[in-house]
Amino acid sequence: MFDQAMARIAGRFRRVEPRATARAFVLGLLSGVERKTCWQLAEQAGYARPGPMQRLLRRARWNADEVRDDVRSYVLEHLGGDGVLIVDETGFLKKGDRSAGVQRQYTGTAGRIENAQVGVFLAYASERGRALVDRRLCLPEHTWCQDSERRSGSGVPEDVEFATKPRLALQMIEAALDAGCTSSWVTGDEVYGQDPQHRSALEARGVGYVLAVACTTRVRINQDSTVLRADAAVTALPPDAWHRQSAGAGAKGPRYYDWAWVQIGSDANRCLLIRRNPSTGELAFYLCWSPGQVALSALVRVAGIRWCIEECFQAAKGQVGLDHYQVRHWTAWHRHVTLAMLALAFLTAVATSTTPARSADLHRAARSSDPIDLTVPELRHLIGALFKRPSASVATLLAWSNWRRRHQAQARRCRYRQRLTTSSPP
Repeated sequence: MFDQAMARIAGRFRRVEPRATARAFVLGLLSGVERKTCWQLAEQAGYARPGPMQRLLRRARWNADEVRDDVRSYVLEHLGGDGVLIVDETGFLKKGDRSAGVQRQYTGTAGRIENAQVGVFLAYASERGRALVDRRLCLPEHTWCQDSERRSGSGVPEDVEFATKPRLALQMIEAALDAGCTSSWVTGDEVYGQDPQHRSALEARGVGYVLAVACTTRVRINQDSTVLRADAAVTALPPDAWHRQSAGAGAKGPRYYDWAWVQIGSDANRCLLIRRNPSTGELAFYLCWSPGQVALSALVRVAGIRWCIEECFQAAKGQVGLDHYQVRHWTAWHRHVTLAMLALAFLTAVATSTTPARSADLHRAARSSDPIDLTVPELRHLIGALFKRPSASVATLLAWSNWRRRHQAQARRCRYRQRLTTSSPP
């Protein structure tokens, strides 16, 4: 299966050397290497220097967007079905100010304002699994888009312009639909639900959505055309408007919530979906639209699937080094992230192929003592052990240690000279 996955992208490389390096790179991402940087991946692959890995990300001739298209078709082929497209962003904490798109900004990764890059991602989730299928690096408007010197220093293409996160998400959704994705639903958090242009574009494509919105969102109740805040609409609901349903299985079992829906506007297929935590009473709100009439259970299912992209981020960062890169260049960022997406897609495909089809019998699962199905972390552990290279010789280990320390000494000299130059008296 690994050979088949790599064969999909083999034609994207014009020469055999980068093609072989790409294979070694992805194998390194699947290995047990602690930090999946070019240095450690090169040592894992048996190279004498990290040069081949660095050239693969920076100067080798291949198009990361074409490989991204291959990853997307690979995921759709293995996960199949009428899955759901999920949009969300994640942060990559960085030091310094030269990495493409970096600035001090809020990121959910840290839960506060930090110096970071932010990428918007598209995931595909079906009953068979979930994986990342597209990515866009956010380029801040004032600190990057309008600074030509910064752009050229980080290799940002001239045709890249500022785009909001919802706009970047829409670009990825439209690309997936144009490529043959048959998803009937899109879901995302408040960043995307609060954007009316994003919602209108999805309606124009005939794609239903379940998008989270803030409690302050104003909606027009159909019965009397009254405009209310979303949280105010809850007070008018009778007790029998609430229905307890599961939003899908979680780590501790079914995630049961109380759900209610209210038609809004003049469109019979447009509604406000409300989720209430039975224990705390906490509320969450979603704007929903569908081309045809659907049951409440369908909206609940899509709302529950939104958390799958968080699982994708966790697996991609924890298992295949999505955020382990040490690159500043625009092209290098997209190449590393794309190859990490391929590694995650491969693990997902293997998990899917080894999981027998079962009915969603929760009572049976509660009684069964059988092992759980192979998970992405377990598969990564097994594959890393199976593909492990023989132990390196003492001479090789010492050579790599010497190379690292020389490189670190050079970096230290540069930092000290810069500090002494800027801090010395006139």
